[in-house]
Amino acid sequence: MLELAQPLWLMLLLPVAGWTWLAWRRTQGEAPAVILNHPALPLAEVGRLPAPSLRVPLMLRGTAMALLVLALTQPREMGDWITPPPEGRDMVLLIDTSLTMSIRDFTQAGREVERMTVLKATLSRFIEGRSGDRFGVIVFGSEVATLTPPTFDRAHAIAQIQRLQVGMAGPDTALGDALGMALKQVQTRRLRPAIILVSDGADNNAGSLTPAESLAVARQTGVAIHTLQFGSDPFAAGRAASLGSQPNNSEPQPDLADLSRLTQGQHFAIGSADDAARVIRAIDQLEPTLANPAQQRQVREWYWVLLALAAVALAGARWLSLRHSA
Repeated sequence: MLELAQPLWLMLLLPVAGWTWLAWRRTQGEAPAVILNHPALPLAEVGRLPAPSLRVPLMLRGTAMALLVLALTQPREMGDWITPPPEGRDMVLLIDTSLTMSIRDFTQAGREVERMTVLKATLSRFIEGRSGDRFGVIVFGSEVATLTPPTFDRAHAIAQIQRLQVGMAGPDTALGDALGMALKQVQTRRLRPAIILVSDGADNNAGSLTPAESLAVARQTGVAIHTLQFGSDPFAAGRAASLGSQPNNSEPQPDLADLSRLTQGQHFAIGSADDAARVIRAIDQLEPTLANPAQQRQVREWYWVLLALAAVALAGARWLSLRHSA
């Protein structure tokens, strides 16, 4: 659909038409023909060439001015509405890489796989389907490490997920320190931030910050914590290796279900690959993105075509004027 962005410029066509008419009236017919006479030629062979018209350059100049006026109106073709990207939130993926994540209690494609293998596939699909969110990736074991702060680059976040290795941050579980690190990195925009805590439910047995202290900060800042417990049996073989040290506090600490419940989050128990797919859909519904209404349309400008035609008309008028003068 064509439209004029500045239609009021069309009023200039009236003075352009008036000038062209008056200039046309001033031309007094055609110029006399050019006679080619040479002493060596017989009189009967005298050549006569028609003189160039004075009105053609005038019409070209009038046409060029009219095209310039039309270019000022900014003719354009309006296309489809441009849908803005959805507005998301800050989401930090807090991933347990302790030794218990190497337990093979999941089945995928008919064979037993580690918890970490299912975790990578689940979180990669989750990130890929969430446009508009900023994703951060933090791993924790005995220590806490940030693989990437919250970023809109989903491909980079997925690449960091694929780099995960069991035991890369130590054999134990510093859950309190990990939550504290995640709470430092999220930012509250129009939508509340969220932390996706992925663990197998092991006891907090490392770090200087307790889960209870981190929970208090999360409740004060309004950050939701969604907990994903991988593995149906938290006391499966291999757990003893991760509990070599005793907890450094004697007071009872919140477990994964408590962390989610007290921060208005949701707790999920993942015992199979089907459970992981179900969790992805559930979190999408719990933390939806905002779909902003379309306010702009695709626009194709055509004023440059009129400018080009006006330039051609002026060049032609100038060439005819020089030819007449010669």
